[in-house]
Amino acid sequence: MNISEEFDTITAISTPLGTGGVGVIRISGGKSFDITLSITTCKELPAGKICHGWITDGNKKIDEVIILPFKAPKSYTGEDVIEIQCHGGIHVVKNILDIVIKNGARMAERGEFTKRAFLNKRIDLSQAEAVDDLIHSKTSDFAIQSAKNLSGTLAQKIREIKKEIFEVTSRIVAGIDFPEDVTEPDYSYLIENFEKTIKEIDKILKNAKTSDILRQGIKIAIAGRPNVGKSSLFNALLNLNRAIVTEIAGTTRDIISETIDLGLPVTLIDTAGIRNDKNIDKVEEIGIEYSKQSVQNSDLILFLYDASTGLTKDDEAIYETIKNKKHIIIGNKIDVADKKIPKLENSLEISAMTKVGLDELKEKIKSTVLDYNTEDLEFVTNQRQQSCLIKCKDALENALEGAKNNQLQDMIYIDLKSALLSLDEITGEVITDEILNNIFEHFCIGK
Repeated sequence: MNISEEFDTITAISTPLGTGGVGVIRISGGKSFDITLSITTCKELPAGKICHGWITDGNKKIDEVIILPFKAPKSYTGEDVIEIQCHGGIHVVKNILDIVIKNGARMAERGEFTKRAFLNKRIDLSQAEAVDDLIHSKTSDFAIQSAKNLSGTLAQKIREIKKEIFEVTSRIVAGIDFPEDVTEPDYSYLIENFEKTIKEIDKILKNAKTSDILRQGIKIAIAGRPNVGKSSLFNALLNLNRAIVTEIAGTTRDIISETIDLGLPVTLIDTAGIRNDKNIDKVEEIGIEYSKQSVQNSDLILFLYDASTGLTKDDEAIYETIKNKKHIIIGNKIDVADKKIPKLENSLEISAMTKVGLDELKEKIKSTVLDYNTEDLEFVTNQRQQSCLIKCKDALENALEGAKNNQLQDMIYIDLKSALLSLDEITGEVITDEILNNIFEHFCIGK
Protein backbone atom coordinates (compact mmCIF):
# COMPACT_ATOMS: atom_id res chain seq x y z
CA MET A 1 0.00 0.00 0.00
CA ASN A 2 1.40 3.43 -0.95
CA ILE A 3 1.69 5.92 1.90
CA SER A 4 -0.18 8.53 -0.16
CA GLU A 5 -3.14 6.14 -0.38
CA GLU A 6 -3.03 5.13 3.29
CA PHE A 7 -6.00 7.21 4.41
CA ASP A 8 -8.02 7.61 1.22
CA THR A 9 -11.71 6.81 1.50
CA ILE A 10 -12.00 3.11 0.73
CA THR A 11 -14.87 0.76 -0.01
CA ALA A 12 -15.56 -2.94 -0.54
CA ILE A 13 -18.27 -5.57 -0.41
CA SER A 14 -18.09 -7.12 3.08
CA THR A 15 -20.41 -10.10 2.49
CA PRO A 16 -19.80 -13.12 0.24
CA LEU A 17 -20.95 -12.64 -3.35
CA GLY A 18 -24.00 -14.72 -4.16
CA THR A 19 -27.74 -14.85 -3.83
CA GLY A 20 -28.75 -13.95 -0.29
CA GLY A 21 -31.05 -11.93 1.88
CA VAL A 22 -28.62 -9.10 2.63
CA GLY A 23 -25.42 -7.71 1.14
CA VAL A 24 -23.17 -5.18 2.88
CA ILE A 25 -20.99 -2.49 1.30
CA ARG A 26 -18.57 -0.84 3.70
CA ILE A 27 -17.06 2.64 3.26
CA SER A 28 -14.30 4.08 5.50
CA GLY A 29 -12.53 7.43 5.40
CA GLY A 30 -13.05 11.16 5.53
CA LYS A 31 -15.41 11.29 2.52
CA SER A 32 -17.67 8.44 3.68
CA PHE A 33 -20.59 10.62 4.76
CA ASP A 34 -20.34 13.01 1.78
CA ILE A 35 -20.26 10.14 -0.72
CA THR A 36 -23.22 8.41 0.91
CA LEU A 37 -25.34 11.57 1.04
CA SER A 38 -24.64 12.14 -2.65
CA ILE A 39 -25.92 8.69 -3.69
CA THR A 40 -28.92 8.21 -1.38
CA THR A 41 -32.31 9.77 -0.77
CA CYS A 42 -31.33 10.34 2.89
CA LYS A 43 -31.10 14.03 3.77
CA GLU A 44 -28.85 13.50 6.79
CA LEU A 45 -26.92 10.70 8.47
CA PRO A 46 -26.89 11.15 12.25
CA ALA A 47 -24.21 8.92 13.79
CA GLY A 48 -25.53 5.93 15.70
CA LYS A 49 -28.97 6.02 14.06
CA ILE A 50 -30.22 3.68 11.34
CA CYS A 51 -31.26 5.44 8.15
CA HIS A 52 -33.66 4.06 5.55
CA GLY A 53 -33.66 5.18 1.94
CA TRP A 54 -32.76 4.41 -1.65
CA ILE A 55 -29.40 4.23 -3.43
CA THR A 56 -29.61 6.32 -6.58
CA ASP A 57 -27.46 6.82 -9.66
CA GLY A 58 -28.58 10.16 -10.99
CA ASN A 59 -32.36 9.86 -11.39
CA LYS A 60 -32.23 6.07 -11.41
CA LYS A 61 -33.21 4.14 -8.25
CA ILE A 62 -30.88 1.18 -7.66
CA ASP A 63 -32.05 -0.46 -4.42
CA GLU A 64 -33.88 0.19 -1.17
CA VAL A 65 -31.31 0.08 1.64
CA ILE A 66 -30.59 0.51 5.33
CA ILE A 67 -27.57 2.69 6.19
CA LEU A 68 -25.53 2.43 9.40
CA PRO A 69 -23.38 5.56 10.00
CA PHE A 70 -20.44 5.60 12.45
CA LYS A 71 -18.47 8.76 13.28
CA ALA A 72 -14.74 8.63 14.09
CA PRO A 73 -13.31 7.46 16.38
CA LYS A 74 -16.25 5.27 17.42
CA SER A 75 -16.12 2.86 14.48
CA TYR A 76 -14.39 -0.35 13.47
CA THR A 77 -11.56 1.45 11.67
CA GLY A 78 -11.46 4.53 13.91
CA GLU A 79 -12.50 6.64 10.90
CA ASP A 80 -15.88 7.76 9.60
CA VAL A 81 -17.55 4.54 8.46
CA ILE A 82 -20.73 3.85 6.52
CA GLU A 83 -22.24 0.38 6.11
CA ILE A 84 -24.92 0.02 3.45
CA GLN A 85 -27.20 -3.00 3.82
CA CYS A 86 -28.88 -3.84 0.54
CA HIS A 87 -30.55 -6.88 -1.02
CA GLY A 88 -28.08 -9.68 -1.48
CA GLY A 89 -28.09 -10.27 -5.23
CA ILE A 90 -24.69 -10.27 -6.95
CA HIS A 91 -25.54 -7.49 -9.36
CA VAL A 92 -27.22 -5.35 -6.69
CA VAL A 93 -24.14 -5.15 -4.45
CA LYS A 94 -21.79 -4.73 -7.41
CA ASN A 95 -23.87 -1.89 -8.81
CA ILE A 96 -23.83 -0.06 -5.47
CA LEU A 97 -20.07 -0.63 -5.10
CA ASP A 98 -19.48 0.86 -8.57
CA ILE A 99 -21.57 3.91 -7.67
CA VAL A 100 -19.61 4.45 -4.43
CA ILE A 101 -16.30 4.24 -6.33
CA LYS A 102 -17.59 6.55 -9.06
CA ASN A 103 -18.37 9.14 -6.40
CA GLY A 104 -14.93 9.33 -4.82
CA ALA A 105 -13.93 6.14 -2.97
CA ARG A 106 -11.32 3.63 -4.07
CA MET A 107 -11.42 -0.14 -3.83
CA ALA A 108 -10.04 -1.39 -0.53
CA GLU A 109 -7.07 -3.75 -0.47
CA ARG A 110 -7.01 -7.06 1.37
CA GLY A 111 -7.51 -6.52 5.10
CA GLU A 112 -7.34 -2.75 4.75
CA PHE A 113 -10.28 -2.04 7.06
CA THR A 114 -8.69 -4.08 9.84
CA LYS A 115 -5.27 -2.60 9.06
CA ARG A 116 -6.71 0.87 9.57
CA ALA A 117 -8.27 -0.29 12.83
CA PHE A 118 -4.77 -1.31 13.95
CA LEU A 119 -3.06 1.86 12.68
CA ASN A 120 -5.71 3.98 14.42
CA LYS A 121 -5.11 2.01 17.65
CA ARG A 122 -8.62 0.56 17.81
CA ILE A 123 -7.08 -2.91 18.17
CA ASP A 124 -3.55 -4.28 18.58
CA LEU A 125 -1.86 -6.62 16.14
CA SER A 126 -2.76 -9.82 18.03
CA GLN A 127 -6.43 -8.81 17.87
CA ALA A 128 -6.13 -8.02 14.15
CA GLU A 129 -4.73 -11.51 13.56
CA ALA A 130 -7.59 -12.93 15.63
CA VAL A 131 -10.06 -11.31 13.20
CA ASP A 132 -8.52 -13.29 10.33
CA ASP A 133 -8.48 -16.49 12.41
CA LEU A 134 -12.13 -16.01 13.34
CA ILE A 135 -13.18 -15.53 9.71
CA HIS A 136 -11.21 -18.54 8.46
CA SER A 137 -11.78 -20.87 11.44
CA LYS A 138 -12.49 -24.42 10.26
CA THR A 139 -14.10 -25.62 13.49
CA SER A 140 -16.36 -24.22 16.19
CA ASP A 141 -13.65 -24.81 18.82
CA PHE A 142 -11.11 -22.70 16.94
CA ALA A 143 -13.70 -19.95 16.38
CA ILE A 144 -14.24 -19.78 20.15
CA GLN A 145 -10.48 -19.63 20.79
CA SER A 146 -10.05 -16.91 18.15
CA ALA A 147 -12.82 -14.87 19.77
CA LYS A 148 -10.84 -14.95 23.04
CA ASN A 149 -7.86 -13.35 21.31
CA LEU A 150 -10.13 -10.81 19.64
CA SER A 151 -11.38 -9.82 23.10
CA GLY A 152 -7.74 -9.14 24.08
CA THR A 153 -6.91 -12.22 26.17
CA LEU A 154 -3.51 -12.80 24.58
CA ALA A 155 -2.70 -9.08 24.50
CA GLN A 156 -3.47 -8.80 28.23
CA LYS A 157 -1.14 -11.71 29.03
CA ILE A 158 1.64 -10.13 26.96
CA ARG A 159 1.13 -6.84 28.81
CA GLU A 160 1.45 -8.66 32.15
CA ILE A 161 4.72 -10.29 31.09
CA LYS A 162 6.05 -6.98 29.74
CA LYS A 163 5.20 -5.28 33.03
CA GLU A 164 7.21 -7.88 34.97
CA ILE A 165 10.25 -7.47 32.69
CA PHE A 166 9.93 -3.69 32.64
CA GLU A 167 9.86 -3.50 36.44
CA VAL A 168 13.14 -5.43 36.69
CA THR A 169 14.63 -3.39 33.85
CA SER A 170 13.70 -0.12 35.58
CA ARG A 171 15.45 -1.18 38.79
CA ILE A 172 18.58 -2.12 36.84
CA VAL A 173 18.60 1.19 34.95
CA ALA A 174 18.05 3.17 38.17
CA GLY A 175 21.00 1.40 39.79
CA ILE A 176 23.21 2.06 36.76
CA ASP A 177 22.24 5.73 36.27
CA PHE A 178 22.05 6.75 39.94
CA PRO A 179 24.58 4.54 41.77
CA GLU A 180 24.92 6.96 44.69
CA ASP A 181 21.18 7.01 45.40
CA VAL A 182 19.94 3.59 44.21
CA THR A 183 21.63 0.25 44.67
CA GLU A 184 21.55 -2.32 41.88
CA PRO A 185 19.05 -5.13 42.52
CA ASP A 186 20.39 -8.33 44.07
CA TYR A 187 21.24 -11.09 41.63
CA SER A 188 19.00 -13.44 43.60
CA TYR A 189 16.08 -11.08 42.87
CA LEU A 190 16.94 -11.09 39.16
CA ILE A 191 17.22 -14.88 39.03
CA GLU A 192 13.87 -15.36 40.78
CA ASN A 193 12.07 -12.95 38.42
CA PHE A 194 13.67 -14.28 35.23
CA GLU A 195 12.81 -17.89 36.11
CA LYS A 196 9.22 -16.90 36.92
CA THR A 197 8.77 -15.05 33.62
CA ILE A 198 10.35 -17.85 31.59
CA LYS A 199 7.86 -20.31 33.13
CA GLU A 200 4.97 -18.05 32.09
CA ILE A 201 6.25 -17.95 28.51
CA ASP A 202 6.73 -21.72 28.53
CA LYS A 203 3.11 -22.09 29.60
CA ILE A 204 2.00 -20.17 26.49
CA LEU A 205 4.38 -22.05 24.20
CA LYS A 206 3.26 -25.40 25.64
CA ASN A 207 0.04 -25.16 23.63
CA ALA A 208 1.79 -23.99 20.43
CA LYS A 209 1.36 -27.39 18.75
CA THR A 210 -2.31 -27.50 19.73
CA SER A 211 -2.76 -23.98 18.34
CA ASP A 212 -1.20 -25.00 15.02
CA ILE A 213 -3.35 -28.12 14.74
CA LEU A 214 -6.57 -26.24 15.57
CA ARG A 215 -5.70 -23.70 12.88
CA GLN A 216 -4.34 -25.97 10.12
CA GLY A 217 -5.89 -29.36 10.88
CA ILE A 218 -4.51 -32.87 10.39
CA LYS A 219 -4.71 -35.73 7.89
CA ILE A 220 -6.07 -39.06 9.12
CA ALA A 221 -5.87 -42.21 6.99
CA ILE A 222 -7.99 -45.29 7.66
CA ALA A 223 -5.83 -48.31 6.86
CA GLY A 224 -6.25 -52.07 6.93
CA ARG A 225 -6.85 -55.14 4.79
CA PRO A 226 -9.96 -55.46 2.58
CA ASN A 227 -13.39 -55.89 4.19
CA VAL A 228 -12.46 -54.85 7.74
CA GLY A 229 -14.92 -51.93 7.51
CA LYS A 230 -12.75 -48.96 6.50
CA SER A 231 -15.38 -47.41 4.23
CA SER A 232 -18.09 -48.09 6.82
CA LEU A 233 -16.03 -46.23 9.45
CA PHE A 234 -15.37 -43.43 6.94
CA ASN A 235 -19.12 -43.05 6.34
CA ALA A 236 -19.91 -43.28 10.06
CA LEU A 237 -17.47 -40.51 11.00
CA LEU A 238 -18.85 -38.35 8.19
CA ASN A 239 -22.42 -39.29 9.13
CA LEU A 240 -22.92 -39.65 5.38
CA ASN A 241 -22.91 -42.51 2.87
CA ARG A 242 -19.95 -41.13 0.95
CA ALA A 243 -17.98 -44.32 0.21
CA ILE A 244 -19.43 -47.44 -1.43
CA VAL A 245 -19.70 -50.37 0.98
CA THR A 246 -20.06 -53.99 -0.21
CA GLU A 247 -18.94 -57.43 0.91
CA ILE A 248 -16.73 -57.70 -2.18
CA ALA A 249 -13.02 -57.46 -1.37
CA GLY A 250 -11.36 -54.52 -3.13
CA THR A 251 -14.51 -52.39 -3.52
CA THR A 252 -12.55 -49.21 -2.68
CA ARG A 253 -10.00 -48.76 -5.45
CA ASP A 254 -9.13 -45.09 -5.11
CA ILE A 255 -8.45 -42.57 -2.38
CA ILE A 256 -11.55 -40.79 -1.04
CA SER A 257 -11.15 -37.81 1.30
CA GLU A 258 -13.49 -35.44 3.10
CA THR A 259 -12.99 -32.65 5.66
CA ILE A 260 -14.85 -32.99 8.96
CA ASP A 261 -14.99 -31.21 12.31
CA LEU A 262 -13.95 -33.47 15.19
CA GLY A 263 -13.20 -30.53 17.47
CA LEU A 264 -10.22 -29.98 15.20
CA PRO A 265 -10.21 -29.80 11.38
CA VAL A 266 -9.61 -33.27 9.97
CA THR A 267 -9.05 -34.44 6.41
CA LEU A 268 -10.28 -38.02 6.62
CA ILE A 269 -8.94 -40.42 4.00
CA ASP A 270 -10.55 -43.75 3.07
CA THR A 271 -7.95 -46.01 1.48
CA ALA A 272 -8.10 -49.15 -0.62
CA GLY A 273 -7.64 -52.36 1.34
CA ILE A 274 -3.97 -53.38 1.44
CA ARG A 275 -3.30 -56.99 0.44
CA ASN A 276 -0.67 -59.08 -1.33
CA ASP A 277 -2.55 -61.02 -3.97
CA LYS A 278 -1.18 -61.89 -7.42
CA ASN A 279 -4.72 -62.09 -8.78
CA ILE A 280 -5.69 -58.45 -8.18
CA ASP A 281 -6.19 -56.31 -11.29
CA LYS A 282 -4.13 -53.28 -12.32
CA VAL A 283 -6.65 -50.72 -11.02
CA GLU A 284 -6.73 -52.20 -7.51
CA GLU A 285 -2.94 -52.50 -7.54
CA ILE A 286 -2.65 -48.77 -8.23
CA GLY A 287 -5.23 -48.08 -5.49
CA ILE A 288 -3.16 -50.08 -2.97
CA GLU A 289 -0.05 -48.10 -3.91
CA TYR A 290 -1.99 -44.85 -3.35
CA SER A 291 -3.11 -46.22 0.02
CA LYS A 292 0.47 -46.81 1.11
CA GLN A 293 1.41 -43.25 0.08
CA SER A 294 -1.56 -41.78 1.96
CA VAL A 295 -0.61 -43.71 5.08
CA GLN A 296 2.94 -42.37 4.95
CA ASN A 297 1.77 -38.78 4.42
CA SER A 298 -0.84 -38.79 7.19
CA ASP A 299 -0.49 -37.30 10.66
CA LEU A 300 -2.48 -40.12 12.24
CA ILE A 301 -3.46 -43.62 11.10
CA LEU A 302 -6.59 -45.46 12.16
CA PHE A 303 -5.46 -49.09 11.85
CA LEU A 304 -8.58 -51.20 11.45
CA TYR A 305 -8.92 -54.96 11.91
CA ASP A 306 -11.97 -57.25 12.04
CA ALA A 307 -12.80 -57.98 15.71
CA SER A 308 -15.16 -60.77 14.63
CA THR A 309 -12.25 -62.82 13.25
CA GLY A 310 -9.39 -61.49 15.33
CA LEU A 311 -6.00 -60.32 14.10
CA THR A 312 -4.75 -62.21 11.03
CA LYS A 313 -1.26 -62.56 9.58
CA ASP A 314 -2.23 -60.05 6.86
CA ASP A 315 -3.25 -57.58 9.58
CA GLU A 316 0.06 -58.11 11.35
CA ALA A 317 1.97 -57.48 8.12
CA ILE A 318 0.16 -54.21 7.55
CA TYR A 319 0.64 -53.16 11.18
CA GLU A 320 4.40 -53.68 10.88
CA THR A 321 4.48 -51.00 8.17
CA ILE A 322 2.63 -48.35 10.25
CA LYS A 323 3.57 -49.12 13.87
CA ASN A 324 6.28 -46.44 13.99
CA LYS A 325 3.85 -43.70 12.97
CA LYS A 326 1.25 -42.16 15.27
CA HIS A 327 -1.71 -44.53 15.16
CA ILE A 328 -4.80 -45.88 16.91
CA ILE A 329 -5.61 -49.61 16.79
CA ILE A 330 -9.32 -50.22 16.21
CA GLY A 331 -11.23 -53.50 16.37
CA ASN A 332 -14.34 -53.14 14.20
CA LYS A 333 -17.54 -55.25 13.93
CA ILE A 334 -17.92 -55.90 17.67
CA ASP A 335 -21.69 -56.09 17.03
CA VAL A 336 -21.13 -59.49 15.35
CA ALA A 337 -17.96 -60.56 17.17
CA ASP A 338 -17.80 -63.75 19.21
CA LYS A 339 -17.02 -62.83 22.83
CA LYS A 340 -14.61 -65.80 22.98
CA ILE A 341 -12.25 -64.10 20.53
CA PRO A 342 -9.65 -62.27 22.66
CA LYS A 343 -9.44 -58.50 22.32
CA LEU A 344 -6.20 -57.04 21.08
CA GLU A 345 -4.28 -55.14 23.74
CA ASN A 346 -4.56 -51.31 23.50
CA SER A 347 -7.24 -51.59 20.80
CA LEU A 348 -10.42 -49.54 20.74
CA GLU A 349 -13.49 -51.68 20.12
CA ILE A 350 -16.19 -50.20 17.85
CA SER A 351 -18.96 -51.02 15.41
CA ALA A 352 -18.98 -48.77 12.38
CA MET A 353 -22.42 -50.13 11.44
CA THR A 354 -24.16 -49.45 14.78
CA LYS A 355 -21.84 -46.53 15.67
CA VAL A 356 -20.99 -48.03 19.06
CA GLY A 357 -17.68 -46.59 20.31
CA LEU A 358 -17.59 -43.73 17.78
CA ASP A 359 -17.71 -40.96 20.41
CA GLU A 360 -14.90 -42.65 22.30
CA LEU A 361 -12.89 -42.86 19.06
CA LYS A 362 -13.34 -39.12 18.40
CA GLU A 363 -12.05 -38.28 21.88
CA LYS A 364 -9.16 -40.71 21.41
CA ILE A 365 -8.21 -38.94 18.16
CA LYS A 366 -8.15 -35.56 19.91
CA SER A 367 -6.13 -36.78 22.88
CA THR A 368 -3.65 -38.55 20.58
CA VAL A 369 -2.80 -35.54 18.40
CA LEU A 370 -3.27 -32.63 20.82
CA ASP A 371 -0.83 -31.77 23.59
CA TYR A 372 -3.42 -29.71 25.43
CA ASN A 373 -7.14 -30.01 26.23
CA THR A 374 -8.82 -27.36 24.09
CA GLU A 375 -11.28 -26.58 26.89
CA ASP A 376 -8.35 -25.54 29.11
CA LEU A 377 -6.71 -23.29 26.50
CA GLU A 378 -6.47 -19.67 27.58
CA PHE A 379 -5.69 -18.55 24.04
CA VAL A 380 -4.22 -19.74 20.75
CA THR A 381 -1.07 -18.41 19.11
CA ASN A 382 0.14 -18.37 15.53
CA GLN A 383 3.65 -19.09 14.29
CA ARG A 384 4.63 -15.41 14.16
CA GLN A 385 3.58 -14.91 17.78
CA GLN A 386 5.31 -18.13 18.83
CA SER A 387 8.52 -16.97 17.13
CA CYS A 388 8.38 -13.67 19.05
CA LEU A 389 7.83 -15.52 22.33
CA ILE A 390 10.77 -17.82 21.62
CA LYS A 391 13.01 -14.80 20.93
CA CYS A 392 11.83 -13.23 24.19
CA LYS A 393 12.52 -16.46 26.10
CA ASP A 394 16.02 -16.76 24.55
CA ALA A 395 16.83 -13.20 25.64
CA LEU A 396 15.57 -13.89 29.16
CA GLU A 397 17.59 -17.11 29.37
CA ASN A 398 20.70 -15.12 28.42
CA ALA A 399 19.82 -12.59 31.14
CA LEU A 400 19.27 -15.45 33.63
CA GLU A 401 22.65 -16.97 32.78
CA GLY A 402 24.26 -13.54 33.25
CA ALA A 403 22.58 -13.08 36.62
CA LYS A 404 23.77 -16.51 37.79
CA ASN A 405 27.33 -15.54 36.80
CA ASN A 406 27.10 -12.09 38.44
CA GLN A 407 27.54 -10.43 35.05
CA LEU A 408 27.60 -6.64 34.84
CA GLN A 409 23.99 -5.50 34.98
CA ASP A 410 24.61 -3.21 31.99
CA MET A 411 24.94 -6.39 29.91
CA ILE A 412 21.85 -7.98 31.47
CA TYR A 413 19.92 -4.81 30.60
CA ILE A 414 20.71 -5.35 26.89
CA ASP A 415 19.10 -8.81 27.00
CA LEU A 416 16.04 -7.44 28.80
CA LYS A 417 15.62 -4.70 26.21
CA SER A 418 15.73 -7.37 23.49
CA ALA A 419 13.08 -9.38 25.35
CA LEU A 420 10.76 -6.36 25.56
CA LEU A 421 11.17 -5.61 21.85
CA SER A 422 10.19 -9.19 20.99
CA LEU A 423 6.97 -8.83 23.01
CA ASP A 424 6.25 -5.47 21.36
CA GLU A 425 6.29 -7.28 18.00
CA ILE A 426 3.36 -9.47 19.12
CA THR A 427 1.07 -6.53 19.88
CA GLY A 428 2.46 -4.41 17.04
CA GLU A 429 4.07 -1.65 19.09
CA VAL A 430 7.26 -2.44 17.18
CA ILE A 431 6.67 -3.79 13.68
CA THR A 432 8.15 -3.49 10.20
CA ASP A 433 6.15 -2.59 7.11
CA GLU A 434 7.14 -5.92 5.54
CA ILE A 435 5.68 -7.95 8.43
CA LEU A 436 2.59 -5.73 8.59
CA ASN A 437 1.84 -6.09 4.87
CA ASN A 438 2.46 -9.84 5.03
CA ILE A 439 -0.13 -10.21 7.81
CA PHE A 440 -2.90 -8.23 6.13
CA GLU A 441 -2.44 -9.57 2.60
CA HIS A 442 -3.90 -12.86 3.84
CA PHE A 443 -7.17 -11.18 4.80
CA CYS A 444 -10.18 -11.10 2.51
CA ILE A 445 -11.16 -7.88 0.76
CA GLY A 446 -13.89 -6.14 2.76
CA LYS A 447 -12.48 -6.96 6.20
